Amino acid sequence: MKNKLLTPLPVGDYILKNRVVMAPLTRMRADVDLVPTDLNVEYYRQRSSAGLIITEASQISRLGQGYPMTPGIHSEKQVAGWKKITDTVHKEGSRIFLQLWHVGRISHSSFHPEEGLPVAPSAIRPKGNTLTSEWKQVPFETPRALETSEIKSTIQDYKQAAVNAKTAGFDGVELHSANGYLLNQFLHGKTNHRKDEYGDSVENRARLTLEVIDQLAEIWGAGKVGIRLSPFTFSGDINDPEAIPVYEYLLKELDSRQLAYLHFVRARSAEIEDQKVFEKEKELWNRYSGTIIAADGFTSETALEYLENNRADAIAFGRNFISNPDLPQRIESGAELNPYDRTTFYGGGEKGYTDYPFLQKQNA
Repeated sequence: MKNKLLTPLPVGDYILKNRVVMAPLTRMRADVDLVPTDLNVEYYRQRSSAGLIITEASQISRLGQGYPMTPGIHSEKQVAGWKKITDTVHKEGSRIFLQLWHVGRISHSSFHPEEGLPVAPSAIRPKGNTLTSEWKQVPFETPRALETSEIKSTIQDYKQAAVNAKTAGFDGVELHSANGYLLNQFLHGKTNHRKDEYGDSVENRARLTLEVIDQLAEIWGAGKVGIRLSPFTFSGDINDPEAIPVYEYLLKELDSRQLAYLHFVRARSAEIEDQKVFEKEKELWNRYSGTIIAADGFTSETALEYLENNRADAIAFGRNFISNPDLPQRIESGAELNPYDRTTFYGGGEKGYTDYPFLQKQNA
């Protein structure tokens, strides 16, 4: 019997050649204009055996950037750089979605000095440190709360980014509403103290994510739009168990929109002691009837278990796809995986990026 990970899967308007998804992976290797380079083209080409590639998160505007050398999708040069990547991935027979990103308060004013402080639902500083545009580690700044009119402008930034992604030749887009970034900040009461139409109530905290999703679907059609959620993440000082009702409402609304997929980042047992959280997580997953891509720390064995138990329809692999560009082939043959080198994850050149060996070269 064929490994279920390697079987085709209908996802929205497409049929994927397998259920092995390349997770969105921030690598910080764009050029000084935040344009994808030929090195990035090769990186994605190598991993085109994935049924679906979800690109590294790409900021929708200057103000949306939060890390050095991350690619954008708001300039003509950036669109042209991404076009080289989509053309190459398509020639290799894979599908590729662009993940749309605004980091919100997880930024630093050095990335956008003309715009000033990072923005957020409310002026609440996250704990911990961040990187400046010069790669220096400093404490987070206290962000500026967005005016209601600015939120409307941000929605238009997402819409224009979706238009740009279509020009760049992508097969669809994924909305990043997870991991402590801007849209995630609106969902959680810990970071959203607003009293206007984008805060206070369950419906209001979910409003921005839904308004953006509707704009993306207007550009692309719902069958070419996915969304990433992480209800129980600790990233960006965002964890808020009281946010569950917001996710219950949000999933009900998303389910009715018939999107391509829900990309669900599962809770990490190393971070969460309360076992009731995992029951809540299972309840949330069951509220969504469409295609689910599960993410976070899967091995080929645990991934297959999720599929066979109908916990998910596809699995997004991150670190193991970094170090194994031919991951589907290795899963099929049961071959040993290359270990990944954490020291090369962020920034740099070919080392730890495009120099990991392929199985066929190892066995030659």
